Amino acid sequence: MLEINNLHAQLEEDADVKILKGLDLKVEAGKVHAIMGPNGSGKSTLAYVLSGRDGYEVTEGSATLEGNDILDMEPEVRATHGLFLAFQYPVEIPGVGNMTFLREAVNAQRKARGDDEISSADFLKLVREKAKSLKIEPEMLKRAVNTGFSGGEKKRNEILHMAMLEPKMCILDETDSGLDVDAMKLVAEGVNALRTPDRGFLVITHYQRLLNHIKPDVVHIMSDGRIIKTGGPELALEVEENGYADLLGEVA
Repeated sequence: MLEINNLHAQLEEDADVKILKGLDLKVEAGKVHAIMGPNGSGKSTLAYVLSGRDGYEVTEGSATLEGNDILDMEPEVRATHGLFLAFQYPVEIPGVGNMTFLREAVNAQRKARGDDEISSADFLKLVREKAKSLKIEPEMLKRAVNTGFSGGEKKRNEILHMAMLEPKMCILDETDSGLDVDAMKLVAEGVNALRTPDRGFLVITHYQRLLNHIKPDVVHIMSDGRIIKTGGPELALEVEENGYADLLGEVA
């Protein structure tokens, strides 16, 4: 699904700030991969580079989605190929209704793929079904995108966006950031509801607590721009208990 080979990236404005330093990663369809690591290890930069955010320059390596090189694509083209990024801090868009935003996004992707746009009636039926399955109140659909939303509402709204766009590869960048336990459980339930055999997930997190609810198939530890260790769910438990010092010592 997603294959990254020897990926190097740095800040565009400061070539001396090299963040990704030869990262290798493969995420299979139907699998949930989690990435953990200390602050400054490059986790969020990886998400930004894959999604095409401005401000970063790839100097070496490759990243493909279902065999298609995505690094030269514009962000919206990556989205039409099935890439989705859930932000650590979802932005507010005052004046743009949630329903309008979602319908425009869905139809933009359908048009890019050569499909007919979805009608207003069919869209309304679909978005209500998706919202109900994710336990999202109908009132949220009527509000402006994320405006005045709590942290938990913003994250759940992104899960709704994911459900409507039906991406192939979902990247969650510290989606548990700023959430209390109840909100985190609701977000995790939404993610789990979208797990399918033909969809891959890359979950970036600091804490084991999220992985108690979104059960990963594979856990990677990242440090200094590289994956330094890969294992099963027990690796996250080891980090939770002992921290990163022992792992970093092994690599050194």
